[in-house]
Amino acid sequence: MVLFPNCKINLGLHIVRKREDGYHDLETVFYPIALKDALEAIRTESQGIQFTSSGLPVAGDPNDNLCVKAYHLLQKDFPELPGLQVHLHKHIPMGAGLGGGSADGAFMLLLINRLCNLGLNQEQLIRYALQLGSDCPFFILNQPCFAEGRGERMQPIALDLSEYHFVLINPGIHVSTAQAFAGIRPKKPEQPITTITALPVTEWKNRLVNDFEKHLTDRHPAIGAAKAELYAQGALYAAMTGSGSTVYGIFRKADRPRIPARENWQVFETE
Repeated sequence: MVLFPNCKINLGLHIVRKREDGYHDLETVFYPIALKDALEAIRTESQGIQFTSSGLPVAGDPNDNLCVKAYHLLQKDFPELPGLQVHLHKHIPMGAGLGGGSADGAFMLLLINRLCNLGLNQEQLIRYALQLGSDCPFFILNQPCFAEGRGERMQPIALDLSEYHFVLINPGIHVSTAQAFAGIRPKKPEQPITTITALPVTEWKNRLVNDFEKHLTDRHPAIGAAKAELYAQGALYAAMTGSGSTVYGIFRKADRPRIPARENWQVFETE
């Protein structure tokens, strides 16, 4: 069985408070984007999971990959789970604010549920996904959502951007979580994100803000250069997604920007 985990962008992102447990509460809108990895699994006669990957290099111990963790998470409650040979082809840049790793983990849950006929419903899958990471439950729903808390409290919203297309620029910068939060002073936004996203896209500029963007752009000018390039090419709205460093632009379908080649830049275009 093959599934194609997609990524997400953040339409606005506010850090509203620091919690007693050390985490931060946020508000954002998650929007799914059709930039995808490929995830394949087949049953084997042996026990456990055999995991391989290709495409973009996946750093770290393979046993820490969320696909592997998803298998072991389900195996605890379903000890009869068959052995699986799993291959992940990475196309979504990692550590880039796109949620690619979270998508892989969530789609692994979906794949095992279907391949092994576990019969888990959406609510159960969301509970498992939350054990993998705060962003993972979104990819079980995989539709536009207003998210609160650590990103795990979600409410689907009516937001359709299908009349536009997206250009994403990853400037080749890895932003650590500690670095992203170093310049943050939590505060409530003056206007709810969902009020802004209900406006036409042409009115989002200077209204829809990612709290991480300013201080990370100050630290990494390439992020600002990528955003400026998208606006220069005619983007209706451009912003950094998540805690960076990928920047996306929303364009009219008729507009086909030509992003100049730059060292370390990866450019993706998708509907």
